[in-house]
Amino acid sequence: QVHLVEPGGGLAQSGGSLKLSCVSSGLIFGDYAMGWYRQAPGKDRELVAAISSFGGSTNYADSVKGRFTIFRDNNINTVYLEMNKLNNEDTAVYYCNAGSYNFFTRAYYPDDYWGQGTQVIVSS
Repeated sequence: QVHLVEPGGGLAQSGGSLKLSCVSSGLIFGDYAMGWYRQAPGKDRELVAAISSFGGSTNYADSVKGRFTIFRDNNINTVYLEMNKLNNEDTAVYYCNAGSYNFFTRAYYPDDYWGQGTQVIVSS
C-alpha cells in the first residue's frame, strides 16, 4: 500500500515562514518525482512546486517563485516545502503527490498517490 503522510501544517503571520513535510512509504521513493499542490476554498487544486526523482530539477508556480523551495531527502523518503514570505493567498490545504517529471519541458505529471492534506493558514 502506498501512503503519503503529511505530519505537519501550520499557522503563520503574513511575511512569515512554514516548512511542510511529506513522508512516503509503499513505493520506491527514488523512482518518483514529487509535487506539492494546494487547494483553497472555491478554487481548483493547483500545482505549487515539483521536483525530479533525485532533486536535480524543480519547477514552481509563478505565484510562489522566489518564495517557496521544494527539496527532498531520498534517504528518509521525504519531500519538503519551505515557504517564506507568506501572504494571505497562500492559505489553503496543501497536498503532496507522487508522479513523474519531464526534464525537457519541466512539466509534472501526477499519479494518483496523494497525501491526506494539511491546512496552512496565513493570518493578516
